Amino acid sequence: MTRLPLRRTLWIAALTLLAGCSALTKATEPLDAYTLTPLVFDAQTQSSARHLVVELPTSSGALATDRILILPNPLQAEYLAKARWVDPAPVLVQNLLVASLQGSGAFRRVGRDAAGLTPDYVLLVELGAFQAEAPAPGVSATQVRVALNVTLVREEDRRLVASRRFDHTAMAPSSATLDLVAAFDTATGAMLTGVVDWTLAQSR
Repeated sequence: MTRLPLRRTLWIAALTLLAGCSALTKATEPLDAYTLTPLVFDAQTQSSARHLVVELPTSSGALATDRILILPNPLQAEYLAKARWVDPAPVLVQNLLVASLQGSGAFRRVGRDAAGLTPDYVLLVELGAFQAEAPAPGVSATQVRVALNVTLVREEDRRLVASRRFDHTAMAPSSATLDLVAAFDTATGAMLTGVVDWTLAQSR
C-alpha cells in the first residue's frame, strides 16, 4: 500500500490570526473554529470485505469539550482564548480515525457506530492527551501532545486482539493559535499513521 505524505495544509475554518495562550474566554465571545487533516492515500480498489467500527473515544472531562486545552503546568488547565475545535476533541479524533482507516482501503466500510452495520472488528479508543503544554524554562517552543490507548476487538467472539498506546508530540514555534494548531496537525498525523498501520496489521 502506497501512502501519500500527510497533508500539512490545514483545513481551517478561522478567518483571523489570533494571539496565543490565555485563560478561559467569556461564553458570549465568538470563537473561531479549527479542524485537523486525516491521512491521504493513493486511489485504490477496496482490498477487503471487512467492516470496522471506531467507537467514540473516552476521555477526561478536561478533554471532553471543543475548547483547545492548554496546560500551563501539570496542576492547571486552561483553554485557548477565542478558539475552539469544530467538534469536541473526542468526536474530532473519532472522525479523523474513521476517515483515515476508510481511506486506507483495507476495509469495505468504517463506521462510527454499529447501527446498520455488522462489524468484523471494533476499535476501542481512550483519548489520554490532546493538549498544548507550556514551554520548559529556557525553551521558547510550545509542545503539543496527542496520546491514545487503542484496543482492537474481534466482534464475532468479542476476543481482545491487541492493545497499544500511541503518544506523539510536536513543537510549535510560538503560542500563536495557528502555530499551535499546526503542531496539533503534525502530532495527530503521526498518531493516525501509527494507528492505521497497527490496526491493519492486527486485523489481517
